[in-house]
Amino acid sequence: MYELYIGNKNYSSWSLRAWVLMRAAGIEFKEHLIPFGGPAWEDFLEISPSGKIPCLVDGSTLVWDSLAITEYLAERHRGVWPQDVGARAWARSAAAEMHSGFIELRNRCPMSVGVRLRLKETPPALKRDTARLETLWADGLDRFGGPFLAARSFTAVDAFFAPVAYRVQSFGLELSPTAAGYTQRLLETPAMRQWYEAALAENFRDAPHEAEMLSIAHVVGDLRAPAL
Repeated sequence: MYELYIGNKNYSSWSLRAWVLMRAAGIEFKEHLIPFGGPAWEDFLEISPSGKIPCLVDGSTLVWDSLAITEYLAERHRGVWPQDVGARAWARSAAAEMHSGFIELRNRCPMSVGVRLRLKETPPALKRDTARLETLWADGLDRFGGPFLAARSFTAVDAFFAPVAYRVQSFGLELSPTAAGYTQRLLETPAMRQWYEAALAENFRDAPHEAEMLSIAHVVGDLRAPAL
């Protein structure tokens, strides 16, 4: 059985990609959660050469980085990417754009699943990122018919944008009706609901993540379990 090493569900957007993809695709795995900044975190270097998560272990094979994990799984399981060649090419391109782009969105709106926030300011770069999201998502939904970005079912490209759905929810980002509808579909998928419930149950707080969040936004609600 695969073993997937992840960080805290409230914060770890990169972990979410691999986790939600495997859950949605029905790929069985054993989860290992290593808290950010926890006493075991330095030991993660013994598992992942980058010292970062997620990391997938398949027997003697080690795969790190969410994009590499996705491609490794796609070689072994049907349905990770869309079956149609054109849809698959579009989905890979969109996932790669998310993987390497949308820097302002990721930096300005860090993932904190159980917190509701309002930004202190909305710079033009963030508006450009959200506008690009709207265009990209509308293109995929129109081109391939939905309800997901490149197929009727959830595939890897949706997993790559899954953290964005939580960012939109947490920061109350305003999107076009089409983009908002797609965001809601992501949030309502069973795998995303499982991740959300587990994130709310976490009583761990990582000081650097919390400080970053408070430096850029006002907290208007915290749905998480009380911190230890």
